[in-house]
Amino acid sequence: MIATLIILLVSAILFVSGKVRSDLVAICALLALLLCQILTPAEGLSGFSNTTVIMMIGLFIVGGGIFQTGLAKMIGSKVMTLAGNSELRLFLMVMIVTSAIGMFVSNTGTVALMLPIVVSMAAAAGTSPRRLLMPLAFASSMGGMMTLIGTPPNLIVSDTLEGAGFASLGFFSFLPVGLVTLVVGALYLLPATKMLTAKDKAKDKKSKGKSLKDLVNEYGITDNLFRVHVKDEDSEAIGKTVVDLNIYREYGINVLELRRSTGPNRFVRTVNQQLASPDLVLKQGDVLYLSGDPEQIERFATDYSLRLIDRHTDEIEGSSANATMDFFDIGVAEILIMPTSSMINRTIIEAGFRSKFSVNVLGIRRKQDYILNDLGSQKMQDGDVLLVQGAWKDIARMKSESSNWVVLGEPLEAAAKVTLDYKAPVAALIMIGMIVMMVVDSIPVAPVTAVLLAAVMMVITGCVRSVEAAYKTINWQTIVLFAAMLPMSIALEKTGVSEMISGAIVTGLGSSGPRVLLAGIYAATSLMTIFISNTVTAVLMAPIALQCAMQMGVSPVPYMFAVTVAASMCFASPFSTPPNALVMSAGQYTFMDYVKVGLPLQILMGVVMVIVLPLLFPF
Repeated sequence: MIATLIILLVSAILFVSGKVRSDLVAICALLALLLCQILTPAEGLSGFSNTTVIMMIGLFIVGGGIFQTGLAKMIGSKVMTLAGNSELRLFLMVMIVTSAIGMFVSNTGTVALMLPIVVSMAAAAGTSPRRLLMPLAFASSMGGMMTLIGTPPNLIVSDTLEGAGFASLGFFSFLPVGLVTLVVGALYLLPATKMLTAKDKAKDKKSKGKSLKDLVNEYGITDNLFRVHVKDEDSEAIGKTVVDLNIYREYGINVLELRRSTGPNRFVRTVNQQLASPDLVLKQGDVLYLSGDPEQIERFATDYSLRLIDRHTDEIEGSSANATMDFFDIGVAEILIMPTSSMINRTIIEAGFRSKFSVNVLGIRRKQDYILNDLGSQKMQDGDVLLVQGAWKDIARMKSESSNWVVLGEPLEAAAKVTLDYKAPVAALIMIGMIVMMVVDSIPVAPVTAVLLAAVMMVITGCVRSVEAAYKTINWQTIVLFAAMLPMSIALEKTGVSEMISGAIVTGLGSSGPRVLLAGIYAATSLMTIFISNTVTAVLMAPIALQCAMQMGVSPVPYMFAVTVAASMCFASPFSTPPNALVMSAGQYTFMDYVKVGLPLQILMGVVMVIVLPLLFPF
């Protein structure tokens, strides 16, 4: 028992610290249980053959098919247009649409899908995204409470009940609870989120959303912008490419673009704007737009006999005298690095933005700081927002890397364009078929079989491009974490830890009645999930709640629901759930923003659940 408690305590500390990957912590905890012979190899590896784990793998693939066909984006975009320019309708639509999608798709995927759409709608309505992005994250968790597959804790408590000999929970058993959480959340967040926009209200009124000019000004690009003119016919730069000049390595200068005169014409624009690609040969008359240290730019101009253009001189006849970013042939956009991105801890150069997508990285917004210099050696972090520049078709192409980043600030019409949109009806039929098989009891198909069948059909019908693409949709870190931590509940029960903890809770609270015991379990779970992921919290608390109910001789169902609701409704920290962390950078929230808005909601939700759960599921 002591060894089990030590392993559990060390694991909890490592989960809270966040210094070690959660899946690695789970694997090490599992190995410790095996090495201490607390569990047999069969018991230790039982989590990897658990039906819930297999179902989660299938759901990742189904969700990938829904995303890749654009089905979810198409539904979300069309419904969001109903909001118009009304801030109230926009808020309610964000809550309703996000929770509806969250019923069938993981909350992380739901937020990744809705984030660019919500940002675009906020800009169109002149509303601060800060007012909508936190409700977006919270609504995705509330939507997950409405179905069996909506969130991992739901599957965990259902599996715990079934393993103890009780009837498993149905697909829509969670719907009444989910609706209550959504109503409570919407009524609270509608006035509460106004405090998030109080300090930037003046800025919102001024800008009414970011234009392209506002975007480059925000990053200070125009303040660090220089122009050099290949004027002299004997310049050594003529006939060479940017690679030949070795501009970045030699001078630390970033070449943003090239402008070239196409000849005088009174009817059409005479200046051609393009990125300085590696194979682009410089000609006499070209103008290079550069960013970097002024002294290095002056040295570069001197070395190659280039004319450094001041702010009062036209670079090409008929063009602007000022060094400004124009958006004729190329544009800019922000991309948000996802928590699961393979780009994390890779430098800008290693990521190959220019070679793979033909775009430049102009700046990095990291929390409240803007990084503009020495970008090539900067290692990307979770939550970084990158300002990229390129041809519009190349920026649009970056949307295909949805596992690594989401493109922010695009118009809603552009966000609705998808590669496999003709497959959307097929994906819809597969999803409906899966739900029908899971809901209708007369169909003799187990839920895990229905999910696996749907996943295979997504691949066979081409809703997911290939088997390799299907594997890429699976968040293996979540799967390993869940499968490795499941045997912990066996160890807790086998060594008597669960019975000891549940006995202590029953002894301390049981005499006050089942409702007080319910409140105690909810509070313990809610407190734990602030520091540990909701999945791990549910795995640890579900068997304890079950033991408490059985010792009191009451139905364990309301206690199981208390565990799953408390584990999922964690709003007081940006790190407790992936959706909370995902919107933190895009909404420029601070940790205290979550405490001010999320903590009261988390407490309110607990009070409501202690009252409502016994009414829905009697003791």
